[in-house]
Amino acid sequence: MPLTSPHNPQLQKVRRAVETGRPLEDGVIAAEGPHLLAEALASAWQVEQVFYSPAAWARHQELIAQAERRRVEITEVAERPFKSISDTEQNQGLLALLRPPAFTWTQLLESPGPLVILDGIQDPGNAGAIVRSAEAFGAAGLAFTGGCVRISNGKLLRAAAGSLFRLPFLENLSSADIIGSLGHRRLFALTASGRVSLAETDLRKPFALVVGSEGRGVSEAFLSAAQTLSIRTQGVESLNAAIACSIALFEARRQSK
Repeated sequence: MPLTSPHNPQLQKVRRAVETGRPLEDGVIAAEGPHLLAEALASAWQVEQVFYSPAAWARHQELIAQAERRRVEITEVAERPFKSISDTEQNQGLLALLRPPAFTWTQLLESPGPLVILDGIQDPGNAGAIVRSAEAFGAAGLAFTGGCVRISNGKLLRAAAGSLFRLPFLENLSSADIIGSLGHRRLFALTASGRVSLAETDLRKPFALVVGSEGRGVSEAFLSAAQTLSIRTQGVESLNAAIACSIALFEARRQSK
């Protein structure tokens, strides 16, 4: 039977998670839209449940059937209550509950690519763009400090455009946890007044790159442990965090060729 009331206890739990950008009580994450569902089904993430509206069944029947063949719980939700769990202006009638893999530091560091550290970045669009660039330019993985937007934030998931399903990550970490886990990797931090120009830095050996929030920048704990890098600009004082990170990762990829 379809769920027909927005006051259904299960939908209320999903709604709270969507509104706060936090996981549900059991740790699963709400991800909205057919693109994220398709990406999750093709990844190591576990798809635990799919909610769909009648209109979505007509448009995405094969995708829903694919999830059902994977023994995912499928739940129909009437149009009005489905709107109550959506955080998009034009909802597409699909929302999945996903459980990400439990990654380890070994998985984050086993690749020679850069490790990207997001330090206090709270804007989900910026964080998602960084995740997307990390995959595009061969990053080893992602480390999110405790002050960052959570990976359960719907806007971050959509901005990352599926890249988060293909990169190992750890979140809610302290700077001390991260610095103590890097092993022999060099630590760089992007700042507007960095001591060394990015263009003059050898990025061919394994390293970790800290990107700070636009408001506060890189935190003192990382600044004291890292070599600071700057990107020379003309006419502007600094770059958007996601753009600066993308340039640095592109340069690292260029040097590795």
